[in-house]
Amino acid sequence: MSNTAPSLAARAANIKLLALDVDGVLTDGTLLYSADGGESKCFTTQDGLGIKLLIDHGIEVAIITGRRSAMVERRAKELGIHHLVQGRDDKLAALRELCQTRDIALSACAYCGDDLPDLSAIAAAGLGVSVPNAPAYVRDRADYVTEHPGGKGAVRELSELLLNAQGRWGEIVEGFLTTEATTR
Repeated sequence: MSNTAPSLAARAANIKLLALDVDGVLTDGTLLYSADGGESKCFTTQDGLGIKLLIDHGIEVAIITGRRSAMVERRAKELGIHHLVQGRDDKLAALRELCQTRDIALSACAYCGDDLPDLSAIAAAGLGVSVPNAPAYVRDRADYVTEHPGGKGAVRELSELLLNAQGRWGEIVEGFLTTEATTR
């Protein structure tokens, strides 16, 4: 980033939509196949809470994935994600279409991915994000690389970053302290 580019905090403060890849971001990228042809993926509940907090505080969340999976559809439904795009290899085209239908500027979108199909969306988004388990050429083009790997809290970390930049994180934490104190 050049010295004239907006700071990370300024970019994060402007985000209205977070779009996420699945394999390698919401999961660790491992695909488990059973002998009967079934497929399994592991999602972390901490990422799930981060997504719910974003949605509850006015940041839309979308999933854009090249694969099709009933498990991803189920997870999106459980978390209240209404924008699910599956089977799309051109992530940037999918992101642009989503932005157009939601009337959100690409500069007000964050995109988090981990591999070559995500590269153009990472580069074009207002806040391009990668995970540390991504190849170097993907990480190098991101505005931010999470400390936590995909499937291990990267989305939660990104959620907290966005909510903090938008001045919401303190009130969220305080709300959980107050809730906990009143339920004892």
